[in-house]
Amino acid sequence: MSLVVEKLNAFYGASHILHNVSLHVGEGEIVSLLGRNGAGKTTTLLSVMGYLAPRPGSIRFQGREIGGLAPHRVSRLGLGFVPQERGIFKSLTVEENLLVAARPGKAARWSLPDVYRMFPRLEERRAFRGTKLSGGEQQMLSIARALLLNPQFLILDEPSEGLAPLIVQDIMAIIRSVRDAGVAVLIIEQNIRVALAIADRHYILNKGAVTFRGSSDMLQANPGLLREQLAL
Repeated sequence: MSLVVEKLNAFYGASHILHNVSLHVGEGEIVSLLGRNGAGKTTTLLSVMGYLAPRPGSIRFQGREIGGLAPHRVSRLGLGFVPQERGIFKSLTVEENLLVAARPGKAARWSLPDVYRMFPRLEERRAFRGTKLSGGEQQMLSIARALLLNPQFLILDEPSEGLAPLIVQDIMAIIRSVRDAGVAVLIIEQNIRVALAIADRHYILNKGAVTFRGSSDMLQANPGLLREQLAL
């Protein structure tokens, strides 16, 4: 199993946000974490990435306990993170953004030429500064930069947010390619249609607790749950 979260609790100050959240992502899987705004999705991924310490709970990656490790140590263990706000350096060019993240070495799975082949639009725009990129191009750059860290596991926070449908299709195809290259993926998503189109399994969070876990078929067979918890 690539990532195992068990009975995770998280707080912001005195506010108890996550309540015994448990989930797992296996090797070669794409798993979605669904829920309305404020359900605890981003808090879950921030806990996995080391920005919040479990209070209490367990987070294991490749069999190793990582709960409470600093974010840079979590990243070095092979977890990549594409934040909702994308986090690119807008004063740098596309290529400078990528070179800042590049982690060279014999074991590197992706190099700069590799990500340019995966994202030809970025190669065309390699001399453009971040301020000149569209929302879709910024999302591509954020994913490409995460890949240059050569992760074994990739977390994406709302990768479809604010993007045109055709761009969303391109992003989803890229995520499938990443999975096919051997990287397990956890997608934090509010758009159920996007999640159903790409993920193997799903978890729904409601008020900081897991209220559903199962396949796309199971989720689609429960329209009452979709209406109640995802407003569909």
